[in-house]
Amino acid sequence: MKKTLVTLSATLMISAFSPYVIQTSANTISTLQSDLSETQTALKELNAQIAKVDQAIEDNRKMIAQTEEEIKKSEAQVHTLQAEIDQLEKEIEARNEILKERARMMQESGGTISYLDVIFGAQNFSDFINRVSAVSTIMQADQKIIDEQAEAINLVKEKQDTIQETLTSLNSKKEELVAMQGQIEDQKAQNDALKASLQSKEQKTLADIEDLRASMIAATPAVTTTSTNSTSTSSSTPTASAPAVPTSTPKVTGSISTVINAGYKYIGNSVYVFGGGRSAYDIANGRFDCSGFVHWAFSQAGVSVGASTDSLKNQGTAVSVSDMKPGDLVFFNTYKTDGHVGIYIGGGKFIGSQSSTGVAIADMTSGYWKNTFNGRVKRIMN
Repeated sequence: MKKTLVTLSATLMISAFSPYVIQTSANTISTLQSDLSETQTALKELNAQIAKVDQAIEDNRKMIAQTEEEIKKSEAQVHTLQAEIDQLEKEIEARNEILKERARMMQESGGTISYLDVIFGAQNFSDFINRVSAVSTIMQADQKIIDEQAEAINLVKEKQDTIQETLTSLNSKKEELVAMQGQIEDQKAQNDALKASLQSKEQKTLADIEDLRASMIAATPAVTTTSTNSTSTSSSTPTASAPAVPTSTPKVTGSISTVINAGYKYIGNSVYVFGGGRSAYDIANGRFDCSGFVHWAFSQAGVSVGASTDSLKNQGTAVSVSDMKPGDLVFFNTYKTDGHVGIYIGGGKFIGSQSSTGVAIADMTSGYWKNTFNGRVKRIMN
């Protein structure tokens, strides 16, 4: 009798808590399904971003290969020009020896031998003819040597100038190559981080699925009804939204506002590509380098500016750091002087295409960008 009462009591207790167990299972299933939907959306976005970074890395590698090929051609040109200079210098030295010999002979004769002395010293008419011909030939040969010497010296100078220009260009290309290699490393690190995040989310998704299955089993047969309701709930789960536009940007109006706001849609949805932002394909897919992004952003307000840091730093009006305002260009000494450019948005921040993030807002008041900001500020629009 006592055993029967205990069993009945337990049964009544389970019956009493059954609605709570069902409701808890339903909530758990709904939450897990919502989390799963959000994770799947995030996975899709991460995969798209990884594809962009992989493509950017491939494009940059092609650019590096092209630059290395140009460097090899430039080095070959330097070797060829140097060989030509060496040959010209040998010819110049040979002519110098001839002219020295002429001067020595003149000195040994007392330096008084003239055209007439040679001619009128002839012993007979035949000797006279021979002397006239010889003197004429010697004078023409000397003048030809002098003319050739002057021409050779000028040619050497021209070739040396050409070599200097080629070497300057070559060094610039090497600097760009080093910069591109650094950007490749940044992008690879970004890709690795994205892949690690993706793998972590995949593992979490699988764990959530297992938890979901376990919850369904533990929820007893009542789960059948609950699971129907939870399925309905999951269908209305919202997808992840695009990155929000930063709210800390100072309010500006007119064309400057257009320039600044144009790039917000690419924040978290772009990738750095050396030489990017200069084609419809790049712009549609958020592929920019720093100067390409600045060029594009200003074009959205109908303003034409350069597409390289060298051209941009020579445009507009220079202003002091204390006087800079939204829309001004700010420059940084990264891999070279003025190697990076962005658009100041106020509050110590700028928007630009950075090698490790793509288009993003960065802080100039601390860390890397504070240390590399060189104080150059150019105002394009008033």
